[in-house]
Amino acid sequence: MKIYLMRHGETVWNKERRLQGQSDIPLNEYGRKLAEETAEALLGVTFDRAFCSPLARAYETARILVGGRRIPLVADGRLKEIHFGSHEGICFDQAKRDPGDPLHNFFMAPASYVPPEGAESFGQVLDRGWAFFREEILPLEGICDNVLVVAHGAFNRSLLNSILQIPVEEFWRISLPNCAVSILSLEQGRLSVLEESRTYYSHPVNGRP
Repeated sequence: MKIYLMRHGETVWNKERRLQGQSDIPLNEYGRKLAEETAEALLGVTFDRAFCSPLARAYETARILVGGRRIPLVADGRLKEIHFGSHEGICFDQAKRDPGDPLHNFFMAPASYVPPEGAESFGQVLDRGWAFFREEILPLEGICDNVLVVAHGAFNRSLLNSILQIPVEEFWRISLPNCAVSILSLEQGRLSVLEESRTYYSHPVNGRP
């Protein structure tokens, strides 16, 4: 079975380089265009099931990808982006420059990142991601051929890094532009990465913060 793990299209906050987290920011027009181009490139893939984060940017991206396929689109809260608490909306370039900023290590020294009050750790995001895969995706092996999962940059990286055994120190190693698709294989309950972070449009945007 193949799982198409996709990041949502671009938003205004992506373009402004602001932390989105679980703030419910919709796609901008360019983000919809990227999703439409990706959907066209994947028209030949017969998705049997589709899941997405309930946040608007992921849900709309998923709806565009599902298109006219007569399959349910299931929104699951475990697919939401990492939560930054009251720090959502800040410009992350500022946090990267200031060693005293509570989110500085999130970008510059991930292994030392301690989430501020109300925010999530990398481990908490990974735990809920694996809970989703164990309960919703693994049981589909032998039933489905292709499954679509649309989520977010840090969330998708958490899963990919875990599968590829990339340490948290190198959390940002993989570039995941908007609408990047990583294709996973599920065989006998084991996940592997067949293709990492492919984009179906020219000039990928927002690959890393």
